[in-house]
Amino acid sequence: MSTTITPARPRRELPPLMQLTDAAASRLEKLYASGKEGKLLRISVNTRGCSGMSYQMDWVDEPAATDEAVSSHGLKLLVDRKATLFLIGTVMDYREDKLTRGFTFENPNEKGRCGCGESFHV
Repeated sequence: MSTTITPARPRRELPPLMQLTDAAASRLEKLYASGKEGKLLRISVNTRGCSGMSYQMDWVDEPAATDEAVSSHGLKLLVDRKATLFLIGTVMDYREDKLTRGFTFENPNEKGRCGCGESFHV
C-alpha cells in the first residue's frame, strides 16, 4: 500500500488591510502631536448616505477588543473588525485644494459612490 502526498498549494498573500500615503501619514503625525497625543484613530464603516455606507473616523483612548491594529509609516491606527471585509486593500490619503481638505479613501472594494461622494457601496 502506498500513500501519495500532494503538496499544499501556496497561499496567495492578502493585501494589507489599510495603508497610508505619505501625505496621510504626515497629517496624522501632526494630529497625534497636537492635542491627540495618547489617542488612536479608529476607522469604521457605517450604514449611511444615499449609496449605503460611509467611512467614520473617531479618536479613542485605547483599542476595543474588536479592533484590528494597522501599522503604516510607523503610525498605528485601528480598524473596526466589522469593517475589515469592506476595507481590505484601502489606501488612506490626505488632500488639500482651494476648497476642501481632508482624508480620502481609495478602496478597491467600492463598486460605486453617490454623487456627493459622501457614501459608497460594495
